[in-house]
Amino acid sequence: MTAPHRTPPFRTERFTAFVDAVVAIAMTLLILPLMEAVSDAASGKLTTAEFFHEHSGQLLSFALSFLLIATFWMGHHSQYRDVERITTPLIWINVAWMATIVWLPVPTAMLGQIDTDPLQKVVYIGTLIATQLATLAGGIYLARHPELSTAPPSTYRAGVLGDLAAIILFAAALLVAVLVPEIGYAALFLLLLNAPVSRLVDRLSRGRSRDSDVQTPGPAE
Repeated sequence: MTAPHRTPPFRTERFTAFVDAVVAIAMTLLILPLMEAVSDAASGKLTTAEFFHEHSGQLLSFALSFLLIATFWMGHHSQYRDVERITTPLIWINVAWMATIVWLPVPTAMLGQIDTDPLQKVVYIGTLIATQLATLAGGIYLARHPELSTAPPSTYRAGVLGDLAAIILFAAALLVAVLVPEIGYAALFLLLLNAPVSRLVDRLSRGRSRDSDVQTPGPAE
């Protein structure tokens, strides 16, 4: 009898090249609304100073989203740097991750061209949360399948804690942005607290793990 056919894992090089291409395209799409704005400014006979003044919101939204996508990409590169095999579930996790990255230019264009309202903030920051959730899913999967990577499990555990901290801070930023309109998207500066929040999440998880060990009854004598 022959052994059952097993689908071989995807090649890591092709996988990472595809992700890099998707990220590059998404970052390029961010500039398109500004290119159109330049054409409109030229038709309206605006000066350079007037252009920068009238489209300051678009410029800020472009810079913010460009920085965020670059940060997500660097995190993705770090997460998959030591991965040697890509399985089908891991592919679908990354398809979800890439979908959020490709979608981000849409709420970015809204942020720069449509008057700010609560739903706009939910769409924009919600997209960032979705990206971070996909990153978290990838980290958990890799932590549970150490045979796919040469990195020690502690590396992925640290990454998962960082992802959890980022999700908490994104959610807090969304809450502040919606409830305190005067602060708005400046609430995203809460992400600067990622390191201390990661340490807090780590302590809480270790404390819960110790409590669980204490409460687990030993073998009967």
